[in-house]
Amino acid sequence: MMGVGTDNKTTTLSSKYALQQLGEGKEEVDLGKMTPGNAEAMRLAKAERQITEPRETWGRRLEFVLASIGYAVGLGNVWRFPYLCYRSGGGAFLIPYFVMLFLCGIPLLFMEFTVGQYTRLGPVHALAKICPLFKGVGLATVVISYVLCTYYNVLMTWALYYLLHSFSPSLPWQSCNNTWNAVGNCSTGFPGNATHLQSASQQFFDHKVLEMTKGIEHAGGIRWELFGLLVLAWAIVYFCIFKGVKSTGKVVYFTATFPYFILFALLINNVQLPGAKDGILFFLMPNWSKLLEVQVWVNAAAQVFNSIGISFGSMISMASYNKYNNNILKDTFIVSLANSATSIVAGFVIFSAIGYMAHIHNLPVDDIATDGPGLVFVVYPEVFSTMPISQLWAPLFFIMLLCLGLDSQFAMVEVAVTFIMDGFGKKALQVFKRKELIVLAVCSVGFLLGIPHISRSGIYVFQLMDHYTAVVSLMFLAFFEVLAVTLIFGVRRLSLMVEKMLGKKPNLFFRVCWQYLSPMLVLGILISSIFQYTPARYGKSYTYPLWAEVVGWFISLASIIWIPLGALHELWTTKGSLLQRLKKSITPAIDLEFDSEKPSSESIAMFIAP
Repeated sequence: MMGVGTDNKTTTLSSKYALQQLGEGKEEVDLGKMTPGNAEAMRLAKAERQITEPRETWGRRLEFVLASIGYAVGLGNVWRFPYLCYRSGGGAFLIPYFVMLFLCGIPLLFMEFTVGQYTRLGPVHALAKICPLFKGVGLATVVISYVLCTYYNVLMTWALYYLLHSFSPSLPWQSCNNTWNAVGNCSTGFPGNATHLQSASQQFFDHKVLEMTKGIEHAGGIRWELFGLLVLAWAIVYFCIFKGVKSTGKVVYFTATFPYFILFALLINNVQLPGAKDGILFFLMPNWSKLLEVQVWVNAAAQVFNSIGISFGSMISMASYNKYNNNILKDTFIVSLANSATSIVAGFVIFSAIGYMAHIHNLPVDDIATDGPGLVFVVYPEVFSTMPISQLWAPLFFIMLLCLGLDSQFAMVEVAVTFIMDGFGKKALQVFKRKELIVLAVCSVGFLLGIPHISRSGIYVFQLMDHYTAVVSLMFLAFFEVLAVTLIFGVRRLSLMVEKMLGKKPNLFFRVCWQYLSPMLVLGILISSIFQYTPARYGKSYTYPLWAEVVGWFISLASIIWIPLGALHELWTTKGSLLQRLKKSITPAIDLEFDSEKPSSESIAMFIAP
């Protein structure tokens, strides 16, 4: 007992000493001149102070806006929207697209900004306060974002590979006279209906970049060149976010704006090429009969949802670093409309180039148009090989891809970091000492999980992950998030949040969308996704073996499973009868202590009221 008492006394005196030193602003203390007890106390006191300090905020409002635009505007704007537009009725597709944007995308983005900015917490702890019964939804968004970032950075790896090779004396994907080409079925250009032929750019991607095997069942070993570039890609991400929003806020001034300079430069160049007009008309020519197809409206809603990034947790996380009275309503419109405008401009850029290639090779535009990685890593490199000053356009294009991808990657990694700091900050800092090392650990684990994607069968792993993460899981998460916030927490409470931050309630349009339209649309997309489910495929012919499909479903469940587990945990730990537990589990636990103004009794009553 003597030893225990002595230790307790020493710790107390050491803690007082450490706090006194820190309180006097003595950041740099020679630990060598301190007793072991004092040195340990100093370290713990620093960790304690880092946790109890006010939450960091964006340096300027513009940094938040640029970061949000950078996250929303990603590779999908370049490779998915243009293709989806022309496949779903051309110019006619813009009608359901903008209807879904204003009835679903903008209201739900405003909802996520509101939740993040008001609670000043990441998605896990914010949604736990909003609706304890569905606290698992927040954790599910963290899981899906982190899983996505592990393979999203592989795209950055491929872009880095192309960028480095674009500085060669001649672009390596423009001829069939290379060691990786299968000369018997290689075509310098697009093969058209000759199904036994592959373009030189396709063979460069398949045989040089990926060295792909015949299927996921043939692993084939690691591509060490891609391994090194994956390390570089994660290093870039780390050094851009390791200081939190302070460093990210400065980086986005370049990464969020530079792609627009390249897009407009490409647009000006492409529209002057022969055949560009045919490609643009093919992109925009309206097919009004498509508006009668339900799938077209579902495609429009899904595109809006995926592009803006609802239910990935990133928008809640980034908004949590805002100042309490930041005008998120204006930011919502800026981010949403900038995202949509970028998609349309990208459509002009892509299809003007595709029209040019169709003109050169005397092929229909439909034979060249495609979506996904094939568009930016096969079709567009082929375009550059025939354009004037291709040595200039190729590097600029791949730098643009890097910027588009990195912004999205920043936000997805930040979701995981925010979750750790909100939930385990004190303990994590005691282990890792500094937040920078926590970020390093998050990035390191992401790198390790990304290694299977840079094996010789990695493209099949990539496609499997993307299908079961971005297609299957996302709509389940979206539905339960909307259910928790707009229907259980309630539009009245959500409106009060907005009023306390902005000084006025949201208008009737937002309240109707939150209460009725957005939940119905999300439910409709979910039901459609279930009934129209198709197994993952790669290309037109490769189908995955059964064991790979099972792995894919486990990938989906890795995020979805936290929703029922969170609900069961909440009901199990809550005291009372089942009815009492349910009632307590849907009662919000909003803490008003951090409000800038003392809440009125009426405001508190509105939150407590069931």
